[in-house]
Amino acid sequence: MYAPATLGQFLREFTHGHCLQLASVARTHLLRLVERTGLLPGIESRAYVDIDSLLRPVYGHAKQGAGFGHTKISGKQVLRKGLSPLATTISTEQGAPVVAGIRLRGGKTGSGKGAASMVREAIKVARAAGATGEILVRGDSAYGNSAVVAACVKAGVWFSVVLTKNPAVQRAIDTIADDAWTPVRYPGAVLDPDTGELISDAEVAEVEFTAFASTKHPVTARLIVRRVRDQTKLDELFAVWRHHPFFTNSTESTVDADLTHRGHAIVETVFADLIDGPLAHLPSGRFAANSAWAICAMITHNLLRAIATLDNTPHSGKLAVARGATLRRRIVNIPARLARPQRRPVLHLPAHWPWAKQWLTIWHHVFGTTPAPPATV
Repeated sequence: MYAPATLGQFLREFTHGHCLQLASVARTHLLRLVERTGLLPGIESRAYVDIDSLLRPVYGHAKQGAGFGHTKISGKQVLRKGLSPLATTISTEQGAPVVAGIRLRGGKTGSGKGAASMVREAIKVARAAGATGEILVRGDSAYGNSAVVAACVKAGVWFSVVLTKNPAVQRAIDTIADDAWTPVRYPGAVLDPDTGELISDAEVAEVEFTAFASTKHPVTARLIVRRVRDQTKLDELFAVWRHHPFFTNSTESTVDADLTHRGHAIVETVFADLIDGPLAHLPSGRFAANSAWAICAMITHNLLRAIATLDNTPHSGKLAVARGATLRRRIVNIPARLARPQRRPVLHLPAHWPWAKQWLTIWHHVFGTTPAPPATV
């Protein structure tokens, strides 16, 4: 049996079972990177698990699983044909997020489908990576359901998920007294999910709330509500507010819990890096091949993050949290020349290269040797 001649042929050999095996390898690979590099510093005190999905556009009629799903572009909901990866990330206060798991789904799949099992896997990965302290699971309204919350409660971790506004939630908000609202000043402008505008201040309050009361497993915790002035009401006789509730069992203060929940937006930076890199397209017409491709994208993202932490030169902290495009430009896409004197491969780096010291430090950590000096011609 001959080996595949191209990457495409190799990916087309994958089945659903192979993708599950590859996902297990990817999780183990992440744990080994945490052991051997400086990934996820401070995970022993607190870890953040974020879950979200995106819709990657595809074209043509041969893409298996492609379907029309809702996505938001420039703050507007649009219907677009594509495939929908669901991803979980792990991050810390000091460390950049890494991908704990990714699962490719059909384009018309609901955002919350399969979220509970993904959350359970991510919690296991976080604990295996050294998260012995607090773990907080964050998600938007697509994941504010009984299955996800029950998975968090069973695992003994905190959750902070947005609840879809319904009559029960609205009644709970209406019980908050006018003097219970606390002003909160965000350190940076926050994007309003309804209008797309940037806001820098708001007011928050909380009330005890029992969610999922009609299910077998109701949960009583804190309903924290952030309200902002409705800028669409110009000539109001009294203040008109828009309310954004989220449900959490954390023990932080109301203001701190709101700020922590807003940190869920960090998952968008991971999506941006993946879209700028391997998820710029899903290359195959076969669903299993594209699923394997997405898992390989997870492996490369985590590997790039781990390599960036090996740099211990001055300003190395900036490289550890840099965007993926910056890491590829400084570490991966190197204009070097490969020579083979006496049949020994020698890598000649460019002269007067501004990131030579950083790259050499990483090279030494990985290979324990020093390449040849920069070429003079």
